[in-house]
Amino acid sequence: MFTDERRDKIIELLQKNGRVLAKELADMFELSIDSIRRDLSIMEEKGLLKRTHGGAIPAAKVRSAPLPPNLRYKEASPHQDAISKLAASFIQEKDTVFIGSAGIHYGMLKFLPEVPFTVVTNAIRVADALKDREEIDVYLIGGKVKSSGNISDTLANQFLRQFTLDLCFAAGGGISKNGVSTSSPEVASLGRTAVEISRKRICLAPHEKLGVDFFAKEGPITDMDLLITDSEASITAIEDIENKGVKVLIAQIPEVS
Repeated sequence: MFTDERRDKIIELLQKNGRVLAKELADMFELSIDSIRRDLSIMEEKGLLKRTHGGAIPAAKVRSAPLPPNLRYKEASPHQDAISKLAASFIQEKDTVFIGSAGIHYGMLKFLPEVPFTVVTNAIRVADALKDREEIDVYLIGGKVKSSGNISDTLANQFLRQFTLDLCFAAGGGISKNGVSTSSPEVASLGRTAVEISRKRICLAPHEKLGVDFFAKEGPITDMDLLITDSEASITAIEDIENKGVKVLIAQIPEVS
């Protein structure tokens, strides 16, 4: 396989899986890891991807469009589940909690504690999944419903400001030392409101989103009390955020037996 063909295949894998690992690519192409790392470095210089510890993720411009519901709410990957499980452990009895419309928010639902608490959400999918949980009171924010089943317009913002929350789980398309960001100013505004009305703010940051900046900023990273990422995250990106005074926890991915 020629070099250009190999790099085209790497881009194809990135678009399909959301990330690539250097070791897996080395095995696939029967090359040394150093050769694959050189490929990834050259591709990063061309703006085709963003390198991470152990591999690469798509460049921000490739990932700027919101995912359709069938992809956003698909089965979570092991590293996303690890983050979700650790995040859910911070919910306490009688808390009021904001759980938004990101895929990782939906992935949290199977880890929610079996204690009485209240969920405020702007996602119909989240509300529907929780409506039969007797111990959880669910409030669905009102406003215009988008094709995704999510609500994030001006009415939703006004509705959300009626509450005072104990805990907000923040998420975004990009999370870096510069802040939490997304592709839509409307969604960013709703996320900013959720952060402002919450006593504690936890950022859910899978490694593929860490070190990435999107178009619309939800707020500075210093708004977060805690950031949870996974063990494949870039060490540099983690240190940049810790240097801003934000505590970072690493969710460990369970080993496959």
